[in-house]
Amino acid sequence: MSVNGNSNAFLNAEDPESITAPLISGQRSAPNSTSQVALVGANVCPIESLDYEILENEFFKQDWRSRGKMQVFQYIFMKWFLCFLVGLIVGLIGFCNNLAVENIAGIKFVITSNMMLKSRFLLAFIVFFFSNLALTLFASMITSFVAPVAAGSGIPEVKAYLNGVDAPGIFSIRTLFVKIVGSVSAVSSSLLIGKAGPMVHTGACVASLLSQGGSKKYGLTWKWFRYFKNDRDRRDLVTCGSAAGIAASFRSPVGGVLFAFEEMASWWRSALLWRAFFTTAVIAIVLRALIDVCLSGKCGLFGTGGLIMFDVYSASVSYHIADVPPVLLLGFVGGILGSLYNSLLTKVLRIYNLINERGVIYKILIACTISIFTSCLLFGLPWLASCRPCPADAAEACPTIGRSGNFKKFQCPPGHYNDLASLIFNTNDDAIRNLFSKNTDSEFHFASIIIFFVTCFFLSIFSYGVVAPAGLFVPVIVTGASYGRFVGMLVGSHSNLNHGLYAVLGAASLLGGTMRMTVSLCVIILELTNNLLLLPLIMVVLLVSKTTADAFNGNIYDLIMKAKGLPYLEAHVEPYMRQLTVADVVTGPLQLFYGIEKVGNIVHVLRTTGHNGFPVIDELPLSESPVLFGIVLRAHLIELLKKKAFVSTPVPTSTDSFKRFSSEDFAKRGSGNGDKIEDIKLNEEELEMFIDLHPFTNASPYTVVETMSLAKALILFREVGLRHLLVIPKISTRSPVVGILTRHDFMPEHILSLNPMLVNSRWKRLRFRLAPPAKLF
Repeated sequence: MSVNGNSNAFLNAEDPESITAPLISGQRSAPNSTSQVALVGANVCPIESLDYEILENEFFKQDWRSRGKMQVFQYIFMKWFLCFLVGLIVGLIGFCNNLAVENIAGIKFVITSNMMLKSRFLLAFIVFFFSNLALTLFASMITSFVAPVAAGSGIPEVKAYLNGVDAPGIFSIRTLFVKIVGSVSAVSSSLLIGKAGPMVHTGACVASLLSQGGSKKYGLTWKWFRYFKNDRDRRDLVTCGSAAGIAASFRSPVGGVLFAFEEMASWWRSALLWRAFFTTAVIAIVLRALIDVCLSGKCGLFGTGGLIMFDVYSASVSYHIADVPPVLLLGFVGGILGSLYNSLLTKVLRIYNLINERGVIYKILIACTISIFTSCLLFGLPWLASCRPCPADAAEACPTIGRSGNFKKFQCPPGHYNDLASLIFNTNDDAIRNLFSKNTDSEFHFASIIIFFVTCFFLSIFSYGVVAPAGLFVPVIVTGASYGRFVGMLVGSHSNLNHGLYAVLGAASLLGGTMRMTVSLCVIILELTNNLLLLPLIMVVLLVSKTTADAFNGNIYDLIMKAKGLPYLEAHVEPYMRQLTVADVVTGPLQLFYGIEKVGNIVHVLRTTGHNGFPVIDELPLSESPVLFGIVLRAHLIELLKKKAFVSTPVPTSTDSFKRFSSEDFAKRGSGNGDKIEDIKLNEEELEMFIDLHPFTNASPYTVVETMSLAKALILFREVGLRHLLVIPKISTRSPVVGILTRHDFMPEHILSLNPMLVNSRWKRLRFRLAPPAKLF
């Protein structure tokens, strides 16, 4: 049945060129007319929304009534047990990642350094060059051919998922494998990328796979997991997984919880806070136990240190009011640099996407080109720096012989070191340690710090877009630390703060300018550096840098989400939405069903539309006038057709029909694993039969009157976590439902396309001053 109203599809079916196409896609063909499209991995593909609403139909109510105390206990126990498993697994993965990177990169630097000690510089460059190229080639190939969605940090995709966007393949086993192996290989190849972002995605993958109850394909399904086959429980566990990723990356359990709360999650409650904290606490214990193993010298080149722990603590740290103005200036400039970084990175990503569209070979060529360029810079730039004599009071051996240290010998004669090589010809973690180190104010030259800062700033921008798992946290930290140390050099003796502390503040300013977080970044930096005395200054720097950068553009993850076309619902309401009602944005036609519907009609609608929810109405003889009974989901209709729950006459069925179904039949499948209408085979006789939809219809859906402001409807839609919001008429009409609001209807691009008079309004110019609406492709 079709009446005028809102289509349940994400895109206006009458518009073949949707304004919601991803910005960084150059696809010229018309997108899918039944679903919004977004760039997921390397492909433009349709995406759907998640439904966090509890579907209160008769089948659901009877299923819950049948559960005893033991089953309720199982449900509560499994919530905590899964959090424990997530913490344990992600902690092990995080430790193994760091162990692998430090050993692979360490062996590379040891071999290269040994050759340089023998003055075999050309051979050392060849080994360094081809080892980096081989590692980059391996990472890009497995990403391109096995799981393209694993490219990048994965934080934008996880953040969009927690907002209610279901992108295909982002949590698959293949994605998890490539995220782990590809990240180790890419970071070990000396590309200026980090592993914190991929660890967030890894944690989310582990949580999602556990919440699905394993995989039927591999025979890993467990009966107890059936309670978690719904979007709401998966969302909560994925939130814990994202917190676990940060906790495992930086050994920052509290910072991980705050990161998930401030940046990732769109819905938060106290019960989820407890479970996230428990998850990160498990990680802290696991990492502490594994580090004890390394203290015995069993971790190879990983050494006896603690992951990424940059200890800059000093009991003599003191500062006065005179130290505040330089810190304020550092935060202000850091905010400007952060906004510039975000702007340049989004432009580079669009250029890369245009090249990537030519084929897989071009993606791999870009990665290899960046690797070649990086190797030449890392090996060549230290030759521009002059050798410096070793300080007489050096706390460690000078020059440093081996893979790490503050005094890299490189090409220098005995008793001298190359300060630029100590930073650039090193792993990112060791470079940060050197920049953060205390009592090293005279160890680095102005020119070396400037060269290192400029190199890191631009090289990290160009490295992020390669087709490999790549994070932004560590590159931004190392870039900001070099900027902060440069400021410390400029201030010199006029400040009580040493250059290492300025490096910490510089890292905080650039992180605040790019990622726009405050509380979580503050705690992560404190847990990284083990220096609580810096808390007031870090707070000031983050506030100043974030405020400054917000005047220019959004945070980097939001910009990437927008560029990919992921329909993220912001927490705030645009002012122009209060001028519109929900009736101004609903479009048609609307597909709906009767409470007792003919099988042939259901099959026809499912095959000719991509809608995922359908209003169910009752008319005579079940009701004196047309009345809205509820909403039924596409997946449930396919299940009814699959089990052939048909009746020969259009009469209501009894509750005995429940016996042929179990709760697992209507549980949410893993992404992309649901049944399709094309797989249902019915004969002519069956198509003439009927289905009673009443027991399987959500009889208490959220509804709004057509005169409600769009702003209020958006708040309801986002806060409850809806997928469908029914619009009913204010005055009784022939149809009891006007239309359905979906996520697409709240997107600014869609609203402005339906209401052109808002395009030139003051509010619209303010909203899209630096982020113009998506271009039509």
